Amino acid sequence: MIRLFKHYVPHAVLLLGLIDFCLLAFAAEAAWFLRAWQIGVDTGTLPSRIGRSLVFAAALQTAMIAVGVYGAEALQSLRFAAARLTVAISLGVIFLSLLFFALPGLSLWRSHLLYAMLLAGGLLILVRAVLGRLIGGEAFRRRILVLGAGARAARIEELARRPGSGFTVASFVAMSDGPTRVGHAVRRDDIDNLSDHVVACRASEVVLALEERRNALPLADLLRVKTTGVHVNDLSTFLERETGRVDLDSTNHSALIFSDGFSSGQRASRSLKRLFDVAVSGIILLIGLPIILLGALAVKFESRGPAFYKQKRVGLYGEEFEVIKLRSMRTDAEKPGQAVWAQKDDPRVTRVGRFIRKVRIDELPQLWTVLKGEMSFVGPRPERRQFVDDLEQRLPFYAERHMVKPGITGWAQINYPYGASLEDARHKLEYDLYYAKNYTPFLDLLIILQTVRVLLWAEGAR
Repeated sequence: MIRLFKHYVPHAVLLLGLIDFCLLAFAAEAAWFLRAWQIGVDTGTLPSRIGRSLVFAAALQTAMIAVGVYGAEALQSLRFAAARLTVAISLGVIFLSLLFFALPGLSLWRSHLLYAMLLAGGLLILVRAVLGRLIGGEAFRRRILVLGAGARAARIEELARRPGSGFTVASFVAMSDGPTRVGHAVRRDDIDNLSDHVVACRASEVVLALEERRNALPLADLLRVKTTGVHVNDLSTFLERETGRVDLDSTNHSALIFSDGFSSGQRASRSLKRLFDVAVSGIILLIGLPIILLGALAVKFESRGPAFYKQKRVGLYGEEFEVIKLRSMRTDAEKPGQAVWAQKDDPRVTRVGRFIRKVRIDELPQLWTVLKGEMSFVGPRPERRQFVDDLEQRLPFYAERHMVKPGITGWAQINYPYGASLEDARHKLEYDLYYAKNYTPFLDLLIILQTVRVLLWAEGAR
């Protein structure tokens, strides 16, 4: 994987993205030559039109990222990729139409744009049909060697079997650190030289998955492995990179303290994030005001009670603030003082409420809270005090999620479906900690783009 702004991107995805961008630019150029030939006009010089081609490529690739074209499922299934590409091209052209209205100098002829769309769709699907197996095959999978054969090593073996995995395990080495769970592991005593074994397995990385490090960590062997140019990582770092979340089972205080993360509090990052929040929330509030008013009227028309409701949530540094939403439940949904998790097909949700939750209209009034500075556009989902007090007692590092402002959308929201149990809260916390640890404006941008996918396919709505 390649680390871009603290976030890991698989080599295969990065390569495919570069190929796609070149194909999109080529499609725009080829479409112009085709249209110019049809009507008998001069094609002009490359510098005079390259800007338009690059804008076309950038707009469509942004839409592709937004709808999940580079996700694991799209890389594994040509049919799934074709469906997502169709949606992405449509969204990209809509965005281009708005851009052309604002900046006429960048506009393309409608016939040129149509040809470019068709060519782009064909080329993108063709490259996936040709390179699909190669991208998902062994050529782009890193070979790792795992030190350990217990429960921790078994977790790596299970992760390697999942579709879209970016690595393959070349060898498991059983150390004297507890019961064996990986039956085909090689015993350390049967290996004369560990560094030679790593080279023989063609491994590019060694992962420490020992059950007990005390008196079991082969420091001399690891130093020799390291000096051969092979990376050595502990389990928590490896899992964070491969899963995009901080694994609570393998992470401890020292791993978080001595990591290079948690820089969201730096002044430059904080100022940039605030500037973005004010600009985006202000614009969306202005555009979305008619939608909010229509939603409020629909809520009032269906059931008695206020159209909006306010509720206290826990925010930055554990301080409480009030969120405002369109009411989607009955007014008697909860007894006073008793917080209740939302459930799948929750009977307390009204018919109008079910619709506005599905399309996230109920969340729009929260933009006022973002504008005031109590929330951010991107961040962990704010929870109620009663839930927070309980989860802080039951989940390690839960309080650390409050070191960043809560948000309307976030890394957990786009990667994990809406959940209403302790186990769900645990998984979401792992994603929230990853966000807090690895925050950069790049990650915020990626989350905002991926939120489009969640909105389009109503993933996680409840």
